Amino acid sequence: MSENETPGADDERRVLDAGALRALSHPLRVRIFDVLAQEGPQTASTLAEILGESSGATSYHLRALARHALIREVAGEGGGRERWWERPPGGIVYDSRAVQGSPAGEAALQVAVTEMHRRRNDDLMEYFGGRIDREPEEWVDASASFTSGISMTPEQATELIHKIEAIIDEAGHKYRGQKGEGVRRVSVRADVFPLKNLTNTKESSS
Repeated sequence: MSENETPGADDERRVLDAGALRALSHPLRVRIFDVLAQEGPQTASTLAEILGESSGATSYHLRALARHALIREVAGEGGGRERWWERPPGGIVYDSRAVQGSPAGEAALQVAVTEMHRRRNDDLMEYFGGRIDREPEEWVDASASFTSGISMTPEQATELIHKIEAIIDEAGHKYRGQKGEGVRRVSVRADVFPLKNLTNTKESSS
Protein backbone atom coordinates (compact mmCIF):
# COMPACT_ATOMS: atom_id res chain seq x y z
CA MET A 1 0.00 0.00 0.00
CA SER A 2 1.47 3.35 -0.96
CA GLU A 3 0.82 7.00 -0.32
CA ASN A 4 2.30 9.65 -2.58
CA GLU A 5 1.61 13.25 -1.66
CA THR A 6 4.00 14.80 -4.17
CA PRO A 7 3.92 12.31 -7.05
CA GLY A 8 5.87 12.43 -10.25
CA ALA A 9 7.43 10.08 -12.71
CA ASP A 10 10.92 10.51 -11.24
CA ASP A 11 9.96 10.23 -7.57
CA GLU A 12 11.17 7.39 -5.40
CA ARG A 13 8.85 5.67 -2.98
CA ARG A 14 10.20 4.91 0.45
CA VAL A 15 9.15 1.73 2.21
CA LEU A 16 8.69 2.67 5.87
CA ASP A 17 10.62 0.69 8.45
CA ALA A 18 9.47 0.02 12.01
CA GLY A 19 10.99 3.24 13.37
CA ALA A 20 9.29 5.45 10.80
CA LEU A 21 6.00 3.61 11.35
CA ARG A 22 6.22 4.22 15.09
CA ALA A 23 6.83 7.90 14.38
CA LEU A 24 3.63 8.00 12.29
CA SER A 25 1.54 6.06 14.78
CA HIS A 26 0.59 9.23 16.70
CA PRO A 27 -2.57 11.08 15.53
CA LEU A 28 -1.02 14.57 15.83
CA ARG A 29 2.02 13.52 13.82
CA VAL A 30 -0.22 12.22 11.04
CA ARG A 31 -2.03 15.58 11.04
CA ILE A 32 1.29 17.45 10.90
CA PHE A 33 2.43 15.17 8.08
CA ASP A 34 -0.77 15.94 6.16
CA VAL A 35 -0.57 19.70 6.69
CA LEU A 36 3.01 19.83 5.41
CA ALA A 37 1.90 17.95 2.29
CA GLN A 38 -1.16 20.13 1.74
CA GLU A 39 0.05 23.59 2.75
CA GLY A 40 3.80 23.38 2.18
CA PRO A 41 6.57 24.33 4.63
CA GLN A 42 5.53 25.32 8.15
CA THR A 43 7.07 26.22 11.49
CA ALA A 44 6.06 24.83 14.87
CA SER A 45 4.19 28.10 15.50
CA THR A 46 2.22 28.09 12.24
CA LEU A 47 1.35 24.42 12.71
CA ALA A 48 0.18 25.13 16.25
CA GLU A 49 -2.16 27.83 14.91
CA ILE A 50 -3.53 25.60 12.14
CA LEU A 51 -4.03 22.56 14.38
CA GLY A 52 -5.10 24.32 17.57
CA GLU A 53 -2.17 22.90 19.54
CA SER A 54 0.67 24.44 21.52
CA SER A 55 3.89 25.23 19.68
CA GLY A 56 5.70 23.09 22.26
CA ALA A 57 3.64 20.06 21.21
CA THR A 58 4.10 20.65 17.48
CA SER A 59 7.83 21.25 17.95
CA TYR A 60 8.19 17.96 19.84
CA HIS A 61 6.35 15.99 17.18
CA LEU A 62 8.23 17.69 14.35
CA ARG A 63 11.49 16.51 15.87
CA ALA A 64 10.11 12.97 16.15
CA LEU A 65 9.19 12.96 12.46
CA ALA A 66 12.55 14.48 11.49
CA ARG A 67 14.49 11.78 13.37
CA HIS A 68 13.17 9.27 10.88
CA ALA A 69 13.60 11.53 7.82
CA LEU A 70 9.85 11.75 7.28
CA ILE A 71 10.25 15.53 7.17
CA ARG A 72 13.27 17.79 6.77
CA GLU A 73 14.31 21.32 7.65
CA VAL A 74 13.99 23.80 4.79
CA ALA A 75 17.47 24.94 3.85
CA GLY A 76 18.07 28.67 4.07
CA GLU A 77 14.74 29.48 5.70
CA GLY A 78 14.18 31.16 9.04
CA GLY A 79 16.72 31.90 11.67
CA GLY A 80 17.24 31.65 15.40
CA ARG A 81 14.42 29.64 16.94
CA GLU A 82 12.19 29.81 13.87
CA ARG A 83 12.77 26.62 11.88
CA TRP A 84 10.80 25.74 8.76
CA TRP A 85 9.94 22.12 7.96
CA GLU A 86 8.77 20.36 4.80
CA ARG A 87 8.01 16.92 3.45
CA PRO A 88 10.63 15.59 1.05
CA PRO A 89 9.47 14.85 -2.50
CA GLY A 90 8.33 11.34 -3.27
CA GLY A 91 5.96 8.84 -1.77
CA ILE A 92 5.85 6.53 1.20
CA VAL A 93 4.86 2.88 1.19
CA TYR A 94 3.25 0.94 4.03
CA ASP A 95 4.37 -2.65 3.44
CA SER A 96 3.71 -5.38 5.98
CA ARG A 97 6.59 -7.40 4.55
CA ALA A 98 9.06 -4.74 5.76
CA VAL A 99 8.18 -5.47 9.42
CA GLN A 100 7.19 -9.12 9.14
CA GLY A 101 8.35 -11.10 12.16
CA SER A 102 8.69 -8.02 14.36
CA PRO A 103 5.75 -7.75 16.79
CA ALA A 104 6.63 -4.12 17.56
CA GLY A 105 6.91 -3.28 13.87
CA GLU A 106 3.66 -5.02 13.00
CA ALA A 107 1.86 -3.20 15.82
CA ALA A 108 3.28 0.15 14.65
CA LEU A 109 2.16 -0.60 11.09
CA GLN A 110 -1.37 -1.38 12.24
CA VAL A 111 -1.65 1.84 14.23
CA ALA A 112 -0.09 4.02 11.50
CA VAL A 113 -2.26 2.58 8.72
CA THR A 114 -5.42 2.82 10.84
CA GLU A 115 -4.74 6.46 11.67
CA MET A 116 -3.90 7.30 8.05
CA HIS A 117 -7.13 5.75 6.77
CA ARG A 118 -9.16 7.39 9.54
CA ARG A 119 -7.81 10.80 8.50
CA ARG A 120 -8.50 10.10 4.83
CA ASN A 121 -12.03 8.94 5.60
CA ASP A 122 -12.65 12.02 7.76
CA ASP A 123 -11.59 14.28 4.87
CA LEU A 124 -13.81 12.37 2.45
CA MET A 125 -16.87 12.51 4.70
CA GLU A 126 -16.31 16.18 5.58
CA TYR A 127 -16.38 17.09 1.90
CA PHE A 128 -19.06 14.83 0.43
CA GLY A 129 -21.11 14.90 3.64
CA GLY A 130 -21.68 18.65 3.56
CA ARG A 131 -18.93 20.98 2.37
CA ILE A 132 -19.60 20.14 -1.26
CA ASP A 133 -22.85 22.11 -0.94
CA ARG A 134 -20.85 25.26 -0.18
CA GLU A 135 -18.29 24.88 -2.96
CA PRO A 136 -18.42 26.80 -6.27
CA GLU A 137 -20.17 24.93 -9.07
CA GLU A 138 -16.96 24.39 -11.00
CA TRP A 139 -15.43 22.50 -8.04
CA VAL A 140 -18.63 20.48 -7.54
CA ASP A 141 -18.34 19.39 -11.17
CA ALA A 142 -14.64 18.60 -10.59
CA SER A 143 -15.39 16.29 -7.64
CA ALA A 144 -16.14 12.58 -7.83
CA SER A 145 -16.13 9.41 -5.76
CA PHE A 146 -16.05 6.09 -7.61
CA THR A 147 -16.65 2.57 -6.34
CA SER A 148 -16.80 -0.56 -8.47
CA GLY A 149 -16.68 -4.27 -7.76
CA ILE A 150 -14.80 -6.22 -10.45
CA SER A 151 -14.00 -9.93 -10.65
CA MET A 152 -10.23 -10.14 -11.20
CA THR A 153 -7.18 -12.32 -10.65
CA PRO A 154 -4.25 -11.01 -8.55
CA GLU A 155 -2.28 -10.44 -11.77
CA GLN A 156 -5.10 -8.41 -13.30
CA ALA A 157 -5.52 -6.33 -10.14
CA THR A 158 -1.77 -5.65 -10.05
CA GLU A 159 -1.86 -4.53 -13.68
CA LEU A 160 -4.74 -2.17 -12.91
CA ILE A 161 -2.86 -0.71 -9.93
CA HIS A 162 0.16 0.02 -12.14
CA LYS A 163 -2.04 1.76 -14.73
CA ILE A 164 -3.78 3.92 -12.11
CA GLU A 165 -0.45 4.75 -10.49
CA ALA A 166 1.00 5.82 -13.85
CA ILE A 167 -1.94 8.16 -14.53
CA ILE A 168 -1.65 9.78 -11.08
CA ASP A 169 2.13 10.09 -11.39
CA GLU A 170 1.77 11.73 -14.81
CA ALA A 171 -0.66 14.33 -13.43
CA GLY A 172 1.55 14.95 -10.40
CA HIS A 173 4.60 15.51 -12.59
CA LYS A 174 2.68 17.77 -15.00
CA TYR A 175 1.14 20.05 -12.36
CA ARG A 176 3.82 19.93 -9.66
CA GLY A 177 4.38 23.34 -8.07
CA GLN A 178 1.57 24.94 -10.04
CA LYS A 179 0.30 28.23 -8.61
CA GLY A 180 -2.18 30.82 -9.72
CA GLU A 181 -5.86 31.67 -9.83
CA GLY A 182 -8.14 28.69 -9.39
CA VAL A 183 -5.37 26.34 -8.25
CA ARG A 184 -6.12 24.25 -5.15
CA ARG A 185 -4.68 21.08 -3.66
CA VAL A 186 -6.76 18.13 -4.82
CA SER A 187 -6.91 14.71 -3.17
CA VAL A 188 -6.64 11.87 -5.69
CA ARG A 189 -7.38 8.41 -4.31
CA ALA A 190 -7.57 4.91 -5.69
CA ASP A 191 -8.25 1.80 -3.59
CA VAL A 192 -7.77 -1.67 -5.01
CA PHE A 193 -8.19 -4.60 -2.62
CA PRO A 194 -9.95 -7.99 -2.46
CA LEU A 195 -13.39 -7.98 -0.89
CA LYS A 196 -14.30 -10.39 1.88
CA ASN A 197 -16.09 -13.53 0.73
CA LEU A 198 -19.67 -13.28 1.98
CA THR A 199 -20.62 -16.85 1.14
CA ASN A 200 -18.86 -20.17 1.01
CA THR A 201 -20.39 -20.96 -2.35
CA LYS A 202 -17.83 -21.82 -4.98
CA GLU A 203 -18.53 -21.40 -8.63
CA SER A 204 -18.16 -24.59 -10.62
CA SER A 205 -15.86 -24.58 -13.58
CA SER A 206 -18.17 -26.70 -15.68
